Amino acid sequence: MSAPAALARTPQPPYYAVIFTSHRTDGDRGYGAMSDRMVELAAKQPGYLGVESARGSDGLGLTVSYWRDEASILAWKCETEHQQAQCAGQQTWYADYQVRIAKVQRAYGKP
Repeated sequence: MSAPAALARTPQPPYYAVIFTSHRTDGDRGYGAMSDRMVELAAKQPGYLGVESARGSDGLGLTVSYWRDEASILAWKCETEHQQAQCAGQQTWYADYQVRIAKVQRAYGKP
């Protein structure tokens, strides 16, 4: 996945995290371009706070996107181009995946 390598700079909690864990199928088949497009499109959505992503050589990936509130998450899920990417993911790119939504109550790290 070609998401930014930097850590997301989120505001003080509370806010929400959408945790997308996936295991890729073999081959790209347009995945890289679509992944880049989804990061670009998400960044334009109201309530978007940032994203962090990593994928291992075994195809296991983890993407966490951060959102101001649950309404922003729902709007992103319903965005037309994102829905098309979700369908393609289910049919072509993902052997397995899970989506989890969590409320971030506390956050800390290196200043």
